[in-house]
Amino acid sequence: MTDNGATTDNHKSGFVNIVGNPNVGKSTLMNRLVGERLSIITSKAQTTRHRIVGIVNTAQMQIVYSDTPGVLQPNYKLQESMLNFSYSALSDADVLLYVTDIIETPEKNRYFLDKVRNANFPILLLINKVDLSTPETLDALALQWSELLPKAEIIPISASNNFRIDYVQQRVKDLLPVSPPYFEKDVLTDRPARFFVAEIIREKILLYYQKEIPYSVEVIVESFEEGEALLRIRALIFVERESQKGIIIGHGGKALKKIGAQARRDLERFFEKKVYLETQVKVEKDWRNRDTLLQSFGYRFE
Repeated sequence: MTDNGATTDNHKSGFVNIVGNPNVGKSTLMNRLVGERLSIITSKAQTTRHRIVGIVNTAQMQIVYSDTPGVLQPNYKLQESMLNFSYSALSDADVLLYVTDIIETPEKNRYFLDKVRNANFPILLLINKVDLSTPETLDALALQWSELLPKAEIIPISASNNFRIDYVQQRVKDLLPVSPPYFEKDVLTDRPARFFVAEIIREKILLYYQKEIPYSVEVIVESFEEGEALLRIRALIFVERESQKGIIIGHGGKALKKIGAQARRDLERFFEKKVYLETQVKVEKDWRNRDTLLQSFGYRFE
């Protein structure tokens, strides 16, 4: 027995890391696999900026899923850190879920794909959004992928429609190594509550604003005070320019109030209690290229 009560003789545990290019449905898949809404989801690329862990536990198994930012060629320091999170998923995976879809070109970001092809762990190549395709298109795409990743098992799925997700879960269970659990059995994620508060607020900004605004925003939770019936949260929204601050706040503060109201509703569902949310907007020029600030926001550099 382990300290948390799991039997070590046939207990299976492992890191199942989800990688792929932007906007292919990695976060939707992550939430389906974990059964909880841990990763925020929007139609915009670069929605996921961190590596987010979600843990599924049974008596004889622990699956540590990991959602990662979409692979991209970095244009500034923030994106360098995002790419590092994707690369780190290739260094500690027991099983890799490489997610693509029926739209993107298989050759996209070949430099990353080459590293995946040379990996020694099992790879499940998931072709997402098959509900938007035809059998002929899917067959042709699967053939291309089998040539690029010959060791991968190709599985067509639709994460948004929950199509074949149960089969992916079964294949993951089959491929996990025998190992004691890495985390306590009652743990859902390695991220603190403050992280999910910031992500929920950032999701509303991504959904509400257009153009450069969502990509110029970072959210930090200044205070998090949990009472029996009420959760008091104060969050800072960072932008890069004064003009962006004005857009976030809106005329008479209406835009910021709308974002706050939408975030508060989701936070109350997430924490299952009433939430008082206070938000402020602060300008930090060129924060996406400032190492010290990025590290304080939780980004890392190799």
